[in-house]
Amino acid sequence: MTRRVADLLVETLQAAGVKTCYGIVGDTLNRIAHAIDRSQIDWVHMRHEEAGAFAAAAEALLTGRLTACAGTCGPGSLHFINGLYEANRNRAPVILIATQIPRQDVGFDSIQEIDYDDVFKGCSVYCEMILTPEQARRKTVAACQAALTKRGVAVLVVPADIADSASHVEAPYAVHARHPIIRPSDADLDEVATILNKSEAITIYAGAGCAGAHDEVVATAARLKAPMAHTSRGKDFLEYDNPYNVGMSGIIGGSAGYHAVLDCDVLLLLGADFAWSQFYPDKATIIQIDIDPAHIGRRHPVTIGAVGDIKTTLRALLPRLHQHEDGGFLEIHLERFRRDVVSAKAETVLGPDSAISGTYLTKIINQRAAEDALFAADDGTPTVWMLRHIDTGGKRRTFASLLHGTMAGGMASALGLQKCQPGRQVICLAGDGGFTMLLGDLLTTVQENLPIKIVVYDNGKLGFVDIEQKAAGLIPLYTDLKNPDFGQVAKAVGLWGHSVSKAGELEESIQAWLAQPGPALLHVKVKPMELVMPPSPLVSPKAVVGMAVYSARAMLHGKGHDVWEMMVENIP
Repeated sequence: MTRRVADLLVETLQAAGVKTCYGIVGDTLNRIAHAIDRSQIDWVHMRHEEAGAFAAAAEALLTGRLTACAGTCGPGSLHFINGLYEANRNRAPVILIATQIPRQDVGFDSIQEIDYDDVFKGCSVYCEMILTPEQARRKTVAACQAALTKRGVAVLVVPADIADSASHVEAPYAVHARHPIIRPSDADLDEVATILNKSEAITIYAGAGCAGAHDEVVATAARLKAPMAHTSRGKDFLEYDNPYNVGMSGIIGGSAGYHAVLDCDVLLLLGADFAWSQFYPDKATIIQIDIDPAHIGRRHPVTIGAVGDIKTTLRALLPRLHQHEDGGFLEIHLERFRRDVVSAKAETVLGPDSAISGTYLTKIINQRAAEDALFAADDGTPTVWMLRHIDTGGKRRTFASLLHGTMAGGMASALGLQKCQPGRQVICLAGDGGFTMLLGDLLTTVQENLPIKIVVYDNGKLGFVDIEQKAAGLIPLYTDLKNPDFGQVAKAVGLWGHSVSKAGELEESIQAWLAQPGPALLHVKVKPMELVMPPSPLVSPKAVVGMAVYSARAMLHGKGHDVWEMMVENIP
């Protein structure tokens, strides 16, 4: 049988480390699909390409290896774009095989013809078309190398006639993706150390760039007697086994992290590109260390900006740092954090027939989930509850759309996580809005036999949008959702399904749900008026006024019960 470009392409992907390809087959992809079937790469048959991109992004982000998705010409490949933005913003190495109509028809506004370069340039680090069979290996290698070394999405456009062409003998191009050691110069490290050694009231603010540097960050905090706040994306890597941790800052963070950052004299930013400038101190000296030079000083002016890998940089910096002895500033914020933790754990229910809050549901899942469980949450309140109430312990991981902020990523990400970690517990915390947006891929859990555990937080609305409108003084509009019994929906498509609405039934239901050997869905009716409360000092006057205006308008429109319910559910 003649060896075709499709075979060469798949062989190159496999050599670059690809183990999984997510997609939907079709005319221009058929030859490549058959080549994948003959390879060691697993094909995951999705129901929507967007879900495939989310799944690929989650696998790539967890494992660090190149993961593929593939689509047909035109609409098929376009469907990936939202998930590819998610992957690219998270620096996940993903390659999209975007098949194209035959070359002879390109440029004539043909049916399903798309200019992929124009479409994908905002969410990729590489986008090129294979123009001749002789280019196939070289461009496939270039795409793989770009995704792995630039840490992002590579788009390889493959016309159908190219995939079907006989392959040519090419030079032995191969992927090389070794990672260099990068740290600041000795002069820069000396300058940083000089400032830290003469300063008190130092806070470390650490982000996802600290992955793999837990011990070095903790040792630096110990040397400086510094409280350490972390970003939401830094949670998994830094909150465990860390006596200096004071939690997250930001809208979804706590008061301890918020104060530790804003009250310091020196802020040491480590691998953190936190976007909201109002959470940075105005008068403190700020030292920023990041592997990406473009991150330096782009969120807030800094005094010193140095480029380096956090683990390597701190190993070089630590011998230069003097041991600080005054722990007064540290103890103030540790005590505030201890109070935050006690308050968060104090939630109880009034009785077995009580309604279930989203926070209480998450805390029970936290208690019952495996110690190395993987969690994927939909954007909105499930993400907030996950970040606030799921303890990671150094073995669990949490995934959410924290940089892209898109709906519908939860279940699809869980599919990708389960595919690459078949023996591990994977839990999806789904919002009713996000879950139904890509509901079709609930069928993928059955077809692919992926035993993810899905819990649907059913508050009957687009919760975050509802809160935003209320905070602006508006009566919520177009946020209500008319939902089915998702437990019955699950049963209808072949999953274990159950629904619960009373607090007294929750623990038993969660135990039964997590114990299922296959995919399982638990539908939980949660309190519809539960708000996401920011750290108490951060409640802005505008938001307070907005809530007051909303309350007055609601009363005038005969919705006094909604106002009363909101007060009951959110005021201890």
